[in-house]
Amino acid sequence: MTAEIIAIPRAALHEQVAHRLRQMLVENRIAPGAKLNERELSEVLNVSRTPLREAIKMLAAEGLVELLTNRGAIAVELTEADVLNTFEVMAGLEAQSGELAAQRITDAELVEIKAMHFEMLAAYTRRDLPAYYRLNSAIHSAINAAAKNPVLTITYQQVNARLQALRFRSNQDGEKWKAAVKEHEQMISALEARDAAAMRQVLLDHLEHKRDVVVEQLRAAKNTATDKAKA
Repeated sequence: MTAEIIAIPRAALHEQVAHRLRQMLVENRIAPGAKLNERELSEVLNVSRTPLREAIKMLAAEGLVELLTNRGAIAVELTEADVLNTFEVMAGLEAQSGELAAQRITDAELVEIKAMHFEMLAAYTRRDLPAYYRLNSAIHSAINAAAKNPVLTITYQQVNARLQALRFRSNQDGEKWKAAVKEHEQMISALEARDAAAMRQVLLDHLEHKRDVVVEQLRAAKNTATDKAKA
């Protein structure tokens, strides 16, 4: 973690802290399995321990951190089975979101999603992964919002929270990242055409490809750890 001091507005402080912590977890500045050091995080985020602990509780409810009795909190590290099960559910939620969005999206919502898409392409051109990912995530959330089903949105947010860090890292492979951008272009085309079936399929394919990359990365990391342990 960096020693840079991050100023946070006083209003809704624990929510602001949770947002910053969520970014740190997603962007791997706090690694899976790592302990959340309250003293260090208080200094980095320039807040007292009280809002920090409230923020950690929020992230525990989202499934991003695990609270251990008398041992503080650690960043959740998903097993391969966890990943497969979660992506299986997430693919269905994304596909349903896309199908309904294609049927219900307004012209204004489409314009906003297209604007974010062009910003995301600019971030991709710069190879600015954090900016790219934030825009990518915002696009998926906007598609979900365009479906106009609050029950779907709540469920989507709960499940998606568990996968944010893994989805971020899945773009670190150049060819896989390029393929993901192509799929986003297909999403925009399907939305413009109001083609519900095409939108459903491209999101199913998109999540399947993400899942495969994530599982491949998990297995590679596990093999590396095993090799180091044998050395």
